[in-house]
Amino acid sequence: MVMLNEFLISGILMGFASGISPGPLLAMTISESLEHGSRAGIKVAVSPFITDILIVSIILLFLLEFENYDSVIAMISIGGAFYLIYLGISSLKTKNINLELETKKTDSLKKGIIANFLSPHPYLFWIAIGGPIIFKAQDTSIFSAMLFVAGFYGLLVGSKIIIAMLVGRSRTFLKNNYYLYTIRSLGLVYMVFAFYFLKQGLELLN
Repeated sequence: MVMLNEFLISGILMGFASGISPGPLLAMTISESLEHGSRAGIKVAVSPFITDILIVSIILLFLLEFENYDSVIAMISIGGAFYLIYLGISSLKTKNINLELETKKTDSLKKGIIANFLSPHPYLFWIAIGGPIIFKAQDTSIFSAMLFVAGFYGLLVGSKIIIAMLVGRSRTFLKNNYYLYTIRSLGLVYMVFAFYFLKQGLELLN
């Protein structure tokens, strides 16, 4: 049960960090909320539920081909560590939230789906980070892998929904220092996960 809780907590932390960090989907969530209200922003926020079914399935099938090759998984883990370090440094160096994005149409869900499909973030995350975690979770049980996925998407989408609601009610939310400090503090979370992935990669190489 301890291991199951660890995977759930990992999913929650990674989902929350990904959900509130600046990126194409968050930019569109905020833009739609500002122009058309919170409901439009929420439609964009839930788009990963649609797009990631295909994205994650393809990536996991790809990674399954290399699951028994420790050297390949090791290099993926080390690559994931460097990617997390990059995300951590970016979060720590965040000085302001500049997510300007012009929108004219109100097809919010459609635009969210397109933006997420074209964004490199979900592909990089599931290849370098999410995929290896799921395989490790499956060594414990399928339920532990489900906990990670549930925690990740619950916070990834949930945090964006909350931001859409807050932005729809108050345009000053993005200028709030608490939001900025939260993003910066999550840089440390990325660093912790980077250390974990680096350690795992080096152990597999040895």
